[in-house]
Amino acid sequence: MTTTGPGGPAPTLAVVGATGAVGTVLLQILSHRADIWGEIRLIASPRSAGRKLTVRGEEVEVLALSEDVFDGVDIALFDVPDEVAAQWVPVAAARGAVVVDNSAAFRTDPDVPLVVPEVNAHTVRNRPRGIVANPNCTTLSMIVALGALHAEFGLRELVVSSYQAVSGAGRAGVETLREQLALVAGTELGTTPGDLRRAVGDRTGPFPEPVALNVVPWAGSLREDGWSSEEMKVRDESRRILGLPDLPVAVTCVRVPVVTTHSLTVHARFQGEVTVDRAREILATAPGVVLFDNPAAGEFPTPADAVGTDPTWVGRVRRALDDPTALELFVCGDNLRKGAALNTAQIAELVAADLR
Repeated sequence: MTTTGPGGPAPTLAVVGATGAVGTVLLQILSHRADIWGEIRLIASPRSAGRKLTVRGEEVEVLALSEDVFDGVDIALFDVPDEVAAQWVPVAAARGAVVVDNSAAFRTDPDVPLVVPEVNAHTVRNRPRGIVANPNCTTLSMIVALGALHAEFGLRELVVSSYQAVSGAGRAGVETLREQLALVAGTELGTTPGDLRRAVGDRTGPFPEPVALNVVPWAGSLREDGWSSEEMKVRDESRRILGLPDLPVAVTCVRVPVVTTHSLTVHARFQGEVTVDRAREILATAPGVVLFDNPAAGEFPTPADAVGTDPTWVGRVRRALDDPTALELFVCGDNLRKGAALNTAQIAELVAADLR
């Protein structure tokens, strides 16, 4: 169905990876945001072709990924594994679609803007390859709040630790946590080395250690000097999004037994002295941020608060004990919404406005 609005025909949108965890959330978001689209074409692997999914209250049949499926598409949203994106994103772009890609395949390409609409929306217009990249979910869980503070104070150093939900590893991560919780239910744990490993056995799924009743100081794959790929993404993407190529960044990524919503502790140093009152004012009025910060009343963000919501939740705002130029924060963001699907949809809306 193609509709016509004041600026001409409404753009045709393709969602590639529509049956995945993020794709499912993306279809929900498209059904609840302002409807600027004509046809919405759903695409997935051949094994998912023929399924019917609901978007905008209508059932739409899923099409198999192929070259021809991009004919007539104005904007294509990709949520597929890196290797699939590397193969098919250029195909969609060559067929005339502007691609918004949620994989890591193009995030470091200097000819592909890395966009967070609340922070650097202007960069979406410079897309020589016809591709726009969506940042990693961990970066997105903090960068909107951090960008607002940077605009006021000027960031000069960043130290973060992440507490990442298992859904960041896809459906396999969620299924693994649920299976492990069933295996350890009612057992005596926490008194003998290795008892959790013995209870879980080889059912570790995408994680190097049991994640149920545990924290795992590792996310991603091994990179140089002991860093993980997730940690390098947070560093490199924060630099690109904020326009600070030499920003000192230290990151430790930790996997925790939470289904959805990433959390981070943030230590941010700025160019000059900062005050908590001014920081709170900035965060309280920043688009895409909820300030939830009254520890005396037991009010601070947790994944249970943020899950299923769009904003970045921020609390525990305080000045560093020994540094008047630094702030400490705790942030939470739903890694499937703003951390993936929502930011993708927002970028697509920016591109659609630019194409008019």
